[in-house]
Amino acid sequence: MVDEIDNTTINTAVQSVVEGEQLTRRDGLALLAQPVEDLAVAADYVRSRFGDGTVDACSIVNAKAGNCAEDCGFCAQSVHFDTGIDTYGFLDPMEILTAAKRAERDGAQRFGIVVAEKGVSKEQRPGEWEEVLRAIRLVRDKTDVEVDASLGILTEEEAQILAEEGINHYNHNIETSPRFFPEIVETHSFEDRVKTLEIAKEAGMDLCAGVILGMGETPTDRVEAAIALQDVGISSLPVNVLNPVAGTPLGEQFGDSANITTEEIIRTIAVYRLLHPHARVRLTGGREVNLSKDEQHLPFEAGADGILTGDYLTTDGQSPGDDIKMMEAAGMRPNMDANEFDVGAVKARADDDDDNPQTAAGTATSNAEMGD
Repeated sequence: MVDEIDNTTINTAVQSVVEGEQLTRRDGLALLAQPVEDLAVAADYVRSRFGDGTVDACSIVNAKAGNCAEDCGFCAQSVHFDTGIDTYGFLDPMEILTAAKRAERDGAQRFGIVVAEKGVSKEQRPGEWEEVLRAIRLVRDKTDVEVDASLGILTEEEAQILAEEGINHYNHNIETSPRFFPEIVETHSFEDRVKTLEIAKEAGMDLCAGVILGMGETPTDRVEAAIALQDVGISSLPVNVLNPVAGTPLGEQFGDSANITTEEIIRTIAVYRLLHPHARVRLTGGREVNLSKDEQHLPFEAGADGILTGDYLTTDGQSPGDDIKMMEAAGMRPNMDANEFDVGAVKARADDDDDNPQTAAGTATSNAEMGD
């Protein structure tokens, strides 16, 4: 047991988790009310009990940017909002491979091909569908990273093809609780997102699905979202923190920072670890904006064990070398299950590029060529 915690609620919850029981909504709400210091210790204990002491890094490429017909209130890529981002159709698969090789060099274990649209459609856009498959094959065959994808809503046939092509994790975030979801998105439903996750899982892909914190949701919404993810069954839980983008509804509402404190971020991640003891709880977008550089290690001392490294879809990230230094500050080390890489070289590049950090992937067209 966690001897240093004198808290019956937390100790009972940890004991249940260790004995293989799944915590409930009621447990999650009770835990959320506990002191953050005790929650962090308990979550770190559960992570160490079921994890391997590593931080698993993924990286992404924005393979098709902007002009999305959906109206997600946080998204710079929606055609409904004037955000001034660059827009383009599906990238040449060789550009995607370039981004994947960069991610591989900089320590990513998995690489996600992401598009901004409701769904890549085999029937409606067969040419684009074939380019997606070509990109998957190139990354699969020419790198050591696991290939993931975030391609929107899927049919059963599309999911089966993606699984057969070797997609490891399918990402489709639920964003928030069922109750709060209609406040953020009107053009599709929470149930639509869950249905795609179920289809992807049935086809044989692991699931990466998570949330965005700080959009105006309540603490109860944060727990409700985690419980919904329990019902789906996920192996990776990305925790984004809103990075408000000018021109989006949430950017206009919140300005420069999310509607959440550092303590609430840490508290939520700790509770998510206890509710999802076997998943990678992955700190992803918005961490650089909402946590200072001296605070970024704290979620990894409160149960987190995954990260999205490099650039995001439309915003910059910090360098992979700085991410590794942050892991080490939390007493952890990079995962190398899929891709063994030179940790020292990655950190050295961060030191060399302090004024202009070269991040792992993000938008492939902004990256230096690395050959095929």
